[in-house]
Amino acid sequence: MLNRVILIGRLTRDPELRYTPAGVAVTQFTLAVDRPFTSGGQGEREADFIPVVTWRQLAETCANYLRKGRLTAVEGRIQVRNYENNEGKRVYVTEIIADNVRFLESNREGGGGSREEGGSSYSGGTSSGGGSFGGSNASQSGGNRPSGNNSRNDSRDPFQDDGRPIDISEDDLPF
Repeated sequence: MLNRVILIGRLTRDPELRYTPAGVAVTQFTLAVDRPFTSGGQGEREADFIPVVTWRQLAETCANYLRKGRLTAVEGRIQVRNYENNEGKRVYVTEIIADNVRFLESNREGGGGSREEGGSSYSGGTSSGGGSFGGSNASQSGGNRPSGNNSRNDSRDPFQDDGRPIDISEDDLPF
């Protein structure tokens, strides 16, 4: 069985951060995702408005860095839950429980720090260790700068396509 969802859309409003009585952070926001076709003769695109929920460190990160209108990718699972409202009617809610959120645009307001760069990704999950930063971030790519944590002290980019074979020892191969 498989329950995985990947969505790309824009936030309809700023994320709403709350804490459970046990102190666990939870953030809710809605993603507007365009449909792949236009409606009627007017050529306007329709959109689906999909509720997204994030937990723990990922929730706090989303609350801090996401804003209304920002293009965002969400990866997670669909969850359907139900409850009884004040009138005694059963209400069903379908939402996405996100475990990975990727910020696809840089901060529109300028003045952002290094964690505000486009392409940033924050992941979280069921582990209590919180989220981890990943993705293609300019500060991580290194360019032609030497890498202090690399076992080689060579400052040349080993993936630069200069027509020569790449020097990789068999110990570095994962298979």
